[in-house]
Formats: sequence, C-alpha cells, structure tokens
Amino acid sequence: MLRRMDAPKPHYLKLKHYILRHVTDGDWKPASRIPSENDLVKKFGISRMTVNRALRELTDSGVLERVQGVGTFVAGPKAESAMFEVRSIRDEIVSRGQTHSVQVLTCESVRARATVTAQFALAPGSELFHTRLLHNANGKPLQLEDRFVNPACAPEYLDLDFHVEIPHQYLMRVAPLERTEHIIEAEVAQKRMAAQLAVHEGDPLLVLTRRTWSRSQVASYVRLICPASQYRFVGSFSVGDSR
Repeated sequence: MLRRMDAPKPHYLKLKHYILRHVTDGDWKPASRIPSENDLVKKFGISRMTVNRALRELTDSGVLERVQGVGTFVAGPKAESAMFEVRSIRDEIVSRGQTHSVQVLTCESVRARATVTAQFALAPGSELFHTRLLHNANGKPLQLEDRFVNPACAPEYLDLDFHVEIPHQYLMRVAPLERTEHIIEAEVAQKRMAAQLAVHEGDPLLVLTRRTWSRSQVASYVRLICPASQYRFVGSFSVGDSR
C-alpha cells in the first residue's frame, strides 16, 4: 500500500505545476499566449475537463488570464505596494490604469480584546473603532483591510463614506503621521477569507501588519491581506555612514 506522501499527483495538479514552471522560469512571458486546451489535451493525454480545471484554478489565482474566443495568456506583473511607505491602495490601483472600488464589510465601535488594545497601549476593553474593507481593482478583490482606529485620534472615523474617502486618506488628513511599524508575514487562506478574496482555501496570502503613530500615540493598527499570486511588497533603504 502506498504511503500518502508517495501517492501519485492528480493530472490537473501535474498540469498546473507544468504551467507554473514555464511561467516562473520565464519561458512564457507576461501577456504571451500559452498552448491551447486542445494542445494540452494531446500533449498530456488527459481529458478536456481536467485541462479546464487546471486553467480555471490558475486563472482564479491570478497566474493566467483567459479571453473568451481568443485564448489563455500569462497574466501581467503583480500589483506592487511600497513596503516602507504608507500609501493609498486607491492611488496604487488608479496609477496602474485600473478602477478602484470598495466594499464595507464591517464598521463598528467595539470594546476591544486585550490583544488588540495592547497594540495601542490601552487597557483591555477600551473603545476602538473597527472597520473591514475589501478593496477591488477592476471589480476583482485585491486587498482586505482589517483596521482598528483610536477614537482620540480620529473621532469622526465611523461617520465617513468610505466609497468617497478611504481610511488612509482620512487618517493622513486628521492624524499627521509621525512614525510607522511594519511586519510582513505569510498565511494560508481560511474558508471565510478565501471567499472574500476570491481565492481557493489554502492559497498563500501576504499580510502586512502596520501601526501608525500620531501626536505621540498609536492612531491605527491595520492588517492588509492580499493574495500572494496578485500582490507583492517592495522596499529599499540606504545604509548610513557607519564610520
């Protein structure tokens, strides 16, 4: 009896790995057309349904783009965010020639748990404002923003129309930025988050956790969650003279 780790991979998974290898190795460049479904059926000796599943999953995860009646293409470069800067996701999306839209999932005042209030150096149960927003690029989910805000720094936060002014824009306006703290981690998409970001359960995610200070107190604590296949954080810094 085969051990689980020795079990053969499903055909659709083998095809996904074949395509991913050509994309990541640079054999198939962004915007180039990949072999047709018929060609892949013949090459691998598998069913059209199996090929379609592999292409569909790679399209859903942002690796490929399918154009009805034309073919399947390697998707363009991932969206980028400057890691060491505090930038507006709306500006980033618009700068790429895409349309930004936002869905408000949560907008509330809470008596926050100790793990959250500790980020603000406040007592457990202190009042914080909490929002969860889904940012879309051309109607496709790109970033889930889960944010807590200190009412002392932004008292009108919950009254905002986030379709007009997103949290970043408001906070930069009312809570002048003094300093920031960034942490980047990798996670896998759990069922609820996978549904919100339109990815498969278990897909990799990039999570940027950021605290911002204004007037000597923490104004905002936010987790920015993005599908790893569609987004990357970039940053650079200069090393000062160490003499």
